[in-house]
Amino acid sequence: AGMRSRPSPGSFSNVRPILETHCVHCHGRERLKNMPAFADTRELSRLIGPGNWIVPRHPEQSRFLLVATLADNQAGAMPPTGHAISKWEIEALRDWITAGASIPAGQPFPLAPRGPGPR
Repeated sequence: AGMRSRPSPGSFSNVRPILETHCVHCHGRERLKNMPAFADTRELSRLIGPGNWIVPRHPEQSRFLLVATLADNQAGAMPPTGHAISKWEIEALRDWITAGASIPAGQPFPLAPRGPGPR
């Protein structure tokens, strides 16, 4: 019992709720044109790769993680309205990138905003 309770570190299932709580309000369907979009897993996969926003196995090179770890008062910090994401959420994002930033295969599935928007 309890063997299936928590996904392994580095699993996308750990990352999806973080994206849906903190990111897709602004990076999903209703986004500003200059923002990288990830309203679904296909769009998110386009941001993954060498020299891209998310560099598999290299969290230190991933701008995606950098902007999430900036202090609220630093330019470019995400989310932009403060309430920076928690340390455990940062660790989940870092673990996912370190493990290769894999996204489940198959149909792209939507990343839907959860809870109140950050603005």
